[in-house]
Amino acid sequence: MFFLVSKVLGYLVLPSNVIGLLGAAGILALVVGRRRTGVSLLVISAVLLAIVGWSPLGPAALMVLEDRFPRPALSGPVAGIVMLGGAVDTHITGERESPALNEAAERLTATAELSRLYPTARVLLSGGANHLVHDNTPTESQIAKDVLISIGVPESRITTEDISRNTCENGSESAAAFQSKPGEQWLLVTSAAHMPRAVACFRSAGANIVPYPVDYRTRGDDDLYRPVVSIAAGLAASDLAAHEWLGLVSYRLMGLTAEIFPTSAGPS
Repeated sequence: MFFLVSKVLGYLVLPSNVIGLLGAAGILALVVGRRRTGVSLLVISAVLLAIVGWSPLGPAALMVLEDRFPRPALSGPVAGIVMLGGAVDTHITGERESPALNEAAERLTATAELSRLYPTARVLLSGGANHLVHDNTPTESQIAKDVLISIGVPESRITTEDISRNTCENGSESAAAFQSKPGEQWLLVTSAAHMPRAVACFRSAGANIVPYPVDYRTRGDDDLYRPVVSIAAGLAASDLAAHEWLGLVSYRLMGLTAEIFPTSAGPS
């Protein structure tokens, strides 16, 4: 039930969808003769579209997430690399019968590079099919495995975990799969904005990991003072930030994690 509710609410609270729903409600109000209500809703929708689309609001909210865990200077042996799903489009891959990568594809290239730097490290790909309607599309980890093999990662080093449907299931299923020993160093590879939520989930699962963020969407402090070039880019940044912040809060409220916004020091 939590999976279904989280998916539905996750779509409804995205800024782009909120703005669209307000605009649609305004048009509907005009059609049924509620002119004042309709005009008010359309004005609110237009103002929000301008603020969210052109202001640095979305990038600023993303930057706070991305800067929470700086990329570490690695030292010592690495026992394994855990890459979270989210870098492929399972539906397009299934229909086109060819791996379809998305804007988070750096998760794959970073994992391939880390596997080259640490040739004895195991590679665990975590990610099942997080669809509301079950079908026969391949899982994220299966597709990612095919891509990594095609760019030179030996199949013998790769393990797939294709049960998880969300980040906290990534954490629990991955912890059970790699069963790290004391003193082992396991790297967690995911998008920088997603890293706080991923760390909170993995810690709740008892997994000792080293965050290795990739796929940055902001340039740093400069983004706080520059207007966004296009409304589409501003909405995309705001949607991603809203998705991650909602995930952090809802996971904590549901008792799935012990921290709303984890730090490198761990829970206080």
